[in-house]
Amino acid sequence: MRTTAKILLAALASGIAGPVLADEIAVGDIANHVFELQYAMDTFYFLVCGALVMWMAAGFSMLEAGLVRSKNTVEILTKNVALFSVSCIMYLVCGYAIMYGGNVFLSGIAGGEDLVAETLTAFAEREDGFHGDSIYSDASDFFFQVVFVATAMSIVSGAVAERMKLWAFLAFAVVMTGFIYPMEGAWTWGDASVFGLYTLGDLGFSDFAGSGIVHMAGASAALAGVLLLGARKGKYGPAGEVRAIPGANLPLAALGTLILWMGWFGFNGGSVLKLGDIANANAVAMVFLNTNAAAAAGAVAALVMSKAIFGKADLTMLLNGALAGLVTITAEPSTPTPLLATLFGAAGGALVVLSITFLDKLKVDDPVGAISVHGTCGLLGLLLVPVTNGDSTFFGQIVGAITIFVWVFGASLLVWGILKSVMGIRVSAEEEYEGVDLVECGQEAYPEFSAK
Repeated sequence: MRTTAKILLAALASGIAGPVLADEIAVGDIANHVFELQYAMDTFYFLVCGALVMWMAAGFSMLEAGLVRSKNTVEILTKNVALFSVSCIMYLVCGYAIMYGGNVFLSGIAGGEDLVAETLTAFAEREDGFHGDSIYSDASDFFFQVVFVATAMSIVSGAVAERMKLWAFLAFAVVMTGFIYPMEGAWTWGDASVFGLYTLGDLGFSDFAGSGIVHMAGASAALAGVLLLGARKGKYGPAGEVRAIPGANLPLAALGTLILWMGWFGFNGGSVLKLGDIANANAVAMVFLNTNAAAAAGAVAALVMSKAIFGKADLTMLLNGALAGLVTITAEPSTPTPLLATLFGAAGGALVVLSITFLDKLKVDDPVGAISVHGTCGLLGLLLVPVTNGDSTFFGQIVGAITIFVWVFGASLLVWGILKSVMGIRVSAEEEYEGVDLVECGQEAYPEFSAK
């Protein structure tokens, strides 16, 4: 360590142990305690943020359960809990290895006293103390990564709701979380070359917390499924007119949105990857501030836009506007000023209303607006990164967005197509009319309201 740091540590020792014992305390021992504190702090921060992101699974569950009809509530809840479980298993078995290397499932995560000792030895030789790269348990990194995978898969769930077979959906989840997502993750966050052709990082691609890598990827997979699945019966009239199909429980949808809003602080805040020095602590605070500002602006912009277009304050558009602002800022929440973060979020909120109405005109039936929220606004977020982040380029962002979309959409279309041929992906017209709850799960969410 630097001489100044050694003097400070010696002074600390003198203050703690007194002048008699200060000379007997090794400066290196105190340094090790300092680094152990940083290791514990950053690991704990990672785990807490991961837990917040995991809580987003509850948000998606409530949001989707509120926006579907009551006869499809049990199945949508079953899908959300099951997809989270499948995601965790598949990412453990092979997904993490594809994305970052190393077989976690067979060899486990490095850890224990040996790892800590090696880490402390390496950092004790540094001259910048708490500054520099983050240090944390590899197991905490895996936990933080796996909840992101589940988030990407949750996006698919709402878009294909009310007419897809449960087991076909879960079969797709196995491939999506075990292979499709990890591959594009390896090209972006993992820095692997895209089929040996080019490296996105070298082109100036940047995606701080996953507007493209997580959200646009999930929307791309959802779009492929929706195109093969078709629209719900009665959604579009014979002349192409759009017919609204109201959700059964808007209070649940509002609750789900607020849960997602809260979980997003872990999503974006945890992506700083470190808390143990002043600079990074300030960065975390700025990320939280910008994330919240973008969500609020997105909600207000969508509310105003819905009033202008529909003449009413549409709650569902308000909710999707908040999520659109969150998705937009996720690509780069650390470098914008609060004013710019507010403007970016507002742009996302306005865009999502236009996107949802446009997709309806194309007869792309998305019951919860997931493709617009996560896909359209995910792309917007990527394109806004170079405005405040000088390390990224518009060219790199465009190439990265195209790479993610082409891979995820193409691979998903293939998997959905195979599932459609082998086992079918859509329930029958009669089953759809009765509701997939009884058909797929044999239960009703609100049995007391059913006709006897």
